Amino acid sequence: MDLKTLTIKKAHEHLAQGDFSAMELSEAYLKNIEAHNKNINAYLEVFNDIEEQAKESQKIIESKKGGIFTGIPIAVKDNILIKGKRASSASKILEGYTATYDATVIKKLKADGAVFLGRTNMDEFAMGGSTENSAFGATKNPLDISRVPGGSSGGSAAAVAMDGALVALGSDTGGSIRQPASFCGLVGLKPTYGAVSRYGLMAMASSLDQIGPFGKTVEDAEILFNVIGGHDPMDSTSSPREARNNTDITQNDPGKKITIGIPKDIVDSPGIDSAVLKNFNETITKLKNVGYLIKEITLPHMHYALSVYYIIMPAEASTNLARFDGVRYGLSQKGATPFEDYAKTRGEGFGREVRRRILLGTYVLSSGYYDAYYNKAWSLRSLMGKDFEQAFKDVDVIATPTTPTPAFKIGEKSNDPLAMYLADVFTVPANLIGIPALSVPSGYDDRDGKKLPLGLQLMAPHFEEALLFKIGKDVFGSSAS
Repeated sequence: MDLKTLTIKKAHEHLAQGDFSAMELSEAYLKNIEAHNKNINAYLEVFNDIEEQAKESQKIIESKKGGIFTGIPIAVKDNILIKGKRASSASKILEGYTATYDATVIKKLKADGAVFLGRTNMDEFAMGGSTENSAFGATKNPLDISRVPGGSSGGSAAAVAMDGALVALGSDTGGSIRQPASFCGLVGLKPTYGAVSRYGLMAMASSLDQIGPFGKTVEDAEILFNVIGGHDPMDSTSSPREARNNTDITQNDPGKKITIGIPKDIVDSPGIDSAVLKNFNETITKLKNVGYLIKEITLPHMHYALSVYYIIMPAEASTNLARFDGVRYGLSQKGATPFEDYAKTRGEGFGREVRRRILLGTYVLSSGYYDAYYNKAWSLRSLMGKDFEQAFKDVDVIATPTTPTPAFKIGEKSNDPLAMYLADVFTVPANLIGIPALSVPSGYDDRDGKKLPLGLQLMAPHFEEALLFKIGKDVFGSSAS
């Protein structure tokens, strides 16, 4: 069993043919977790009922009633609820909390017979881009342990990259799937807002959060997306539109050439690593050579995306995190008065980055500043949506690098939050607009004797995930060759 080249489809075929059992497949991943997790810290917990889960999956396989996901080992980010399992969002304030129900995505995976290996590390409450903000220690990049795996879903990305899971679930509020996918040489999708239910996902910024897949191939990410997508009446933001759109525009119009838009003024901005820019231009040339049309576009308000994001996101986070008061969930510290209980619990339970964003959020929502910051940010968000709407009249997808640099060193940006936030410059627009965005491996940069992965980000109109998967397969194929 070669885990490095194993895909969901191959594993499904081997399981159906009896080449190995669901338990043997899970054991192969458990062996890697045992060997590497102590150093990488991708998993916060490996579940103790994997054998029981695998046996149930095996029964389904042997009854010939299984689907493509039956028996597939998967890792789950620590902010997605699995009934009866602990879920902490990598925070001390929720240490010891046990979920009382399944998130909708988990219900769907259970119905398909998936095997849950464990819960993965993350930046506390998904606030960060390096997985250094976990209350339970940083996660390291399996490709270079001196570097970060990205964040906030760094544990999920590292689990797949170290062959500790075949695929994984993460959440993406401003790039938290795509950035770690790029840093770890994986494929990561932020679906259209509303395409995948958020029921059972611990909310960070409700108008931006989305659950999405990690995989080693575009096909694996597509399969997992098709399992977890679809309308959910338990999530009021879930779209009634059919999310499992398996046809792209070329299938309805075989002669159509796909046009890729390049926002050159954004891509050529100062601060973009020269190796990233070179790789991006080479990847676009490859796409041109295989028949894609390339067109320069402008997105006039995209320069404001980071500023808008870092007003709206902390505002929503400060509101959502108000529920962690020491009474209903997790940590509870006692003071002389109820207010002291509240203040001590939150002061000791939340980490530095979470406290910073709560302060920022309450500031921009406070009297006198609401109009100056929060309302203005929403006006700009609306203008950015119109920019993308106009651009998609001329092009089918928009391409940028996924990140402005390859994976950076652990600790390099820990004391410079602005430098850390700038790492999200290409990824936050898709969350603000609510469109789908896919990161695919586009090559490597040789640095300090290591091959550091680079990624290409593709953004499409709402619910056009199938188009992203089609182009992503072309990019992944060309970089693999």
